[in-house]
Amino acid sequence: MILQINNLNKNYGKFQAVKDLSFNVEKGQIVGLLGPNGSGKTTLIKTIMGLMTDYDGNVSIDGEKPGYVANKHISYLPDTAHIPRWLTVNQSIQFFADFYEDFDANRAKEMLTKMQIPLDKKLKALSRGMQEKVNLSLVMSRRAKLYILDEPIGAVDPASREFIIETILKNFNEDGAILISTHIIADIEPALDRAIFLRQGELVLDDDVEKIREEKGQSLDELFREVFKNVY
Repeated sequence: MILQINNLNKNYGKFQAVKDLSFNVEKGQIVGLLGPNGSGKTTLIKTIMGLMTDYDGNVSIDGEKPGYVANKHISYLPDTAHIPRWLTVNQSIQFFADFYEDFDANRAKEMLTKMQIPLDKKLKALSRGMQEKVNLSLVMSRRAKLYILDEPIGAVDPASREFIIETILKNFNEDGAILISTHIIADIEPALDRAIFLRQGELVLDDDVEKIREEKGQSLDELFREVFKNVY
């Protein structure tokens, strides 16, 4: 198991954001973490990353508790900018190379060149979509055990999404696993092995995507809309 979540509970005062949540992510899996706003996805990700420590239950990443050691095995793409925008793309590559022993700078440059990203441009001079491509390329150029991608295609135009999904599939460490949090399910669905639905901090579905299609007779996107149709 790359990621193990056992009986996780997290409260904000009287509000319970995550309720007795348990699931595992195995090596080689690409898992969709899906749910509406307020479903507990962000709280879960912050807990895995060690950004929240006041929780009940057990969380482990490749056998390690969340924190400094575990984070060496996690390549994380947050949903907000996390690289100084005054750096050039080349400097951003060096920035990652300085921080992460498992980072492959040549792989990052190859991906960015295929995406037609100018390496000499500062991040602040790029469009939001191009910045997202830079961030994703850097994250996927690590040989991590667990990749956590929070809305990886949210700011990217539809024409670029297919290429980005292909980039994710081709470049993640097959000895690792990917956890993708997204609202754009139709585009990401072909890449997913499993889907986890969260609603108000509780697990409402954890199943193989192909099994869902066979047994439900509908796509993952259609099932998501049906399950959460009264939420939006």
